[in-house]
Amino acid sequence: MNNFRYHAYTDIRFGKGQVECLAGLVAPYGKNVLMVYGGGSIRKNGLYDKVKELLADFNVYELGGVEPNPKITSVREGAAICKKEKIDVVLAVGGGSTIDAAKVIAGAAYYDGEPWDLVADPGKIGKVLPIVTILTLAATGSEMNKNAVISNMETNEKLGTASHDFIPQASICDPTYLFTLPAMQTAAGTADIMSHIFEQYFQATTSAYISDRFAESLLKTCIKYCPIALKEPDNYEARANLMWASTQALNGLLSCGKGGGWTCHPIEHELSAYYDITHGVGLAIVTPRWMRYILNDKTVDKFCEYGRNVWEIEENDAYTCANMAIDATEQFFKDCGIPMTLREVGIDESKIDLMAADTIKYNDMNGTYVALSKEDIANILRASL
Repeated sequence: MNNFRYHAYTDIRFGKGQVECLAGLVAPYGKNVLMVYGGGSIRKNGLYDKVKELLADFNVYELGGVEPNPKITSVREGAAICKKEKIDVVLAVGGGSTIDAAKVIAGAAYYDGEPWDLVADPGKIGKVLPIVTILTLAATGSEMNKNAVISNMETNEKLGTASHDFIPQASICDPTYLFTLPAMQTAAGTADIMSHIFEQYFQATTSAYISDRFAESLLKTCIKYCPIALKEPDNYEARANLMWASTQALNGLLSCGKGGGWTCHPIEHELSAYYDITHGVGLAIVTPRWMRYILNDKTVDKFCEYGRNVWEIEENDAYTCANMAIDATEQFFKDCGIPMTLREVGIDESKIDLMAADTIKYNDMNGTYVALSKEDIANILRASL
């Protein structure tokens, strides 16, 4: 097991009605609040009005319309508001995209240059405004981690950045806010959760037993509760378990004692950078193809372990077990209603070589579970067509 640092300081307020704590969570940081949110969903479900009511004694400025793949243009706009209005705290109300935008806005508020610099080079991130979140989508785990992913459509770049100071000070997680989600957002969000787990589970380190058992339990949670949430959108048990699984999947817990580069996320980031597709959908399409591509004598035992512990496959032959596990993964995504080919989401082979080259350009693919070349990535993408 590798050395690690695990510092989980986010004040999580989980459950029904926890939004009532909002004023108390925001107050320690000041009176000037930038409220960052996405589309119209929080207006339709009443959360927007509730937040404004609870923060009636604060000076609340707004940045709405943050995109599903948050754009640097929104970050620039938010940073300008922070500087002009002397914002004290950034409040993100929404899913991972909204929270990611809020994080980079909070950093750009203290940065004199172009905000994209903080995405392209995380080393330039300095002081960061405190961040509080109200989560409305179970997917990214951004409510309790240091990561943010921002898109620059002018340059076809979608890059991840990170700072320990991006970790939210507090996050309100009320599963009832997931009741009105469209089915595809629930399904794609679950695919994102599972992909976060896969990226940490399929690593070269073999001695982090407890981390792998945590990972398997979270995968089983997604497999159990996503179909229930799709069938019964207001099932609190299903929504609560998916929401907490999302947070646990990417708050650093699963990577404790492990380490190594990620694979499917860098590949999918290029799909989103060029085609602006839903992140979780892209991950669901790529993941089974990646699994099949890297299955070999060195990886077969891990895939078999995954099959037996997660899918409860009772098959003695390792390769048969591994392939059954991969098939089960693909079928699960399909049963959740996710498109499972790139052509279904409007992507052909015209930019595959370009996207493969950019994956290598922006990411070190040599330190991943199985090292991949540009040609390997192109082959995985073609297999996903």
